[in-house]
Amino acid sequence: MVYGMTLQYRSTRGNESNSLTASQAILQGLAPDGGLYVPVIFPKLTTPLKDLVGLSYQDLALQILKLFLDDYTEAELKACITAAYGDQFDTNLITPVHQAGNVNYLELYHGPTLAFKDIALQLLPHLMTTAMTKNNYDGQITILTATSGDTGKAAMAGFADVPNTRIIIFYPKDGVSAIQKQQMVTQTGDNVNVLGIDGNFDDAQRNVKAILNDSAIQAQLATQNIQFSSANSINIGRLIPQIVYYFAAYGQLVQNKTIALNDEVVFSVPTGNFGDILAGWYAKKLGLPIKRLLCASNENNILTDFFHTGQYNKKRAFHVTSSPSMDILVSSNLERLLFEVLDEDPTALSAFMQEFETAGSATLSTTAKTKLADFVAYDTDQAQTLAAIRQTQTQANYTIDPHTAVATHGAMAYLKDTKDTAPMVILSTANPYKFPETVLWALTAHKPLESGFEAIQAVSNVISLPVPKNISHLKRAKVRFDQTISVAQMAPTVLNILTH
Repeated sequence: MVYGMTLQYRSTRGNESNSLTASQAILQGLAPDGGLYVPVIFPKLTTPLKDLVGLSYQDLALQILKLFLDDYTEAELKACITAAYGDQFDTNLITPVHQAGNVNYLELYHGPTLAFKDIALQLLPHLMTTAMTKNNYDGQITILTATSGDTGKAAMAGFADVPNTRIIIFYPKDGVSAIQKQQMVTQTGDNVNVLGIDGNFDDAQRNVKAILNDSAIQAQLATQNIQFSSANSINIGRLIPQIVYYFAAYGQLVQNKTIALNDEVVFSVPTGNFGDILAGWYAKKLGLPIKRLLCASNENNILTDFFHTGQYNKKRAFHVTSSPSMDILVSSNLERLLFEVLDEDPTALSAFMQEFETAGSATLSTTAKTKLADFVAYDTDQAQTLAAIRQTQTQANYTIDPHTAVATHGAMAYLKDTKDTAPMVILSTANPYKFPETVLWALTAHKPLESGFEAIQAVSNVISLPVPKNISHLKRAKVRFDQTISVAQMAPTVLNILTH
C-alpha cells in the first residue's frame, strides 16, 4: 500500500508546478532555485494523541513519517525505521526523558555519535537508498554537507560504505571541539571524506549551497552519473524524523504522570541552524500540545533579536563559543518558517532572502511578526553557560553539555520572567563528554589546562557518568583525514574527489 501519493513538496522560492514527491525531494536535498522543500499542503494527524502515547519509538516514528513520506510504502518505512533505531542506540526508548529538579531533559544523545543528529542521520541513508530504487536512479548520490560539529560525524557514520553513495564533509577547523574533530577525522568508510576549512560554519554552509546549485559542476558530474544531495537539515529527510522525538517526549511525560493527556508543555531548544526547533513547530502544527517553543542561542544571538524585533540581521560579530554547534549567523531552516509567516508567498520570501543576502538584514512586517507568537527567545553568554552546567550538577546531580546549558539558562530565565507553570522540557543535544573542557571548567570553576582525552579523564573523576565506549575508543583510532583548505578551494576540491 502507498499512502495516497497526494503529498507534494515545493520550493520555498518557486511555484507548485515544480513540486516533487517526498522521495524525490529527499534525493534532491536543496531545490534548484536555492529554496528549501516544504509540503504543499501540511498533513493532518488523524490518530488521536492518546493512541500515540505508549507506542514504541519505532511504531511512533511510523505513525509520524507516513504522514510526510506518503510515496513510501508501509513496508519500506518499517524497514528503514527498523534499520535506523536498533542496537546502535544504548536505550530502547531511543530518546529518554530524565527529570532533574523542576525541569525535564529530553536526552537525544544515545546514538552512535552521542549527539541529536543521530536520530535523523541513522534513518536518512535508508530513506535515500530506498528513494533511489523507487525513482529508478542507478547513479551515485554524493552527500555534500557543512557541519558545525555534530552533523559531520553523524552523517558519515550513517552513510559510511552505503552502496552508491559518497559523502564529503566540510567543518570550520577552529570551530569544533577537540572530540568532535577526532570523531570526524577518524571516521572509517571507503566513501567518506572530511576537510577542515579556514573559515567559520557560515562560510562552509554558504559555499556548500553554492556548489549544490552550480549548474556547471552539476553538468560535469552528470556525465559520470553523479548527483548531489545533502545531509544537513535543509534536506526534508533530515528534518521530518526530528518531529518524532517531540511526540516521544510528550508520551513519556504522560506515562510517568508528569502531565495529563492534553496538558501543554514548553520546549527549550538549543538552536543553531533552526532545524531542531522547526521540527518542534511542525509537531505543534500536527496537534501536539506545545505552549511555547523557546529558541535558545549563545552569543551568536541573531535569532534572539529576530524573534524580539522581526529583524533578521547578520551584520554583527561572529563569536567562537564553547557551544560550537550553535556558532551560526545564518540559520538555513528559518527560511521554512519565514515562508509560512509570509503567507507561503514564494515571491515575498525570495525578496526577503535576497535583501538579507545582499544587504545583510531584512525585517518582517508587523503583521508577519505577529505570527511568531508561539516562539520566545533567549541568549546566553559564556559565564551563564558555565553557571548552568555547574548549577545543574550541584542541584540535580545531572551533567549537561554546553549546548544543553544554553537551553537550560534560557529555560530558567523564561520561568523566572513568566512564572509559567507549564512543564518545561529541555532538549539535551549532546553527551557532556563531547565537550569535556567546558564541562570541567564549569565544575572546577577555573579554566582547565587539560584538553581532549585528559579533560575527559578529569571530568570522569568528578561525575558519576561513565565515559561512553564511542568516546573512549577514539583515543586509539587512526586519523584518516588531516587536510585543511581555504574556502576558495572547496569547489575544486569536491570536483577533484569526485572525478579522480
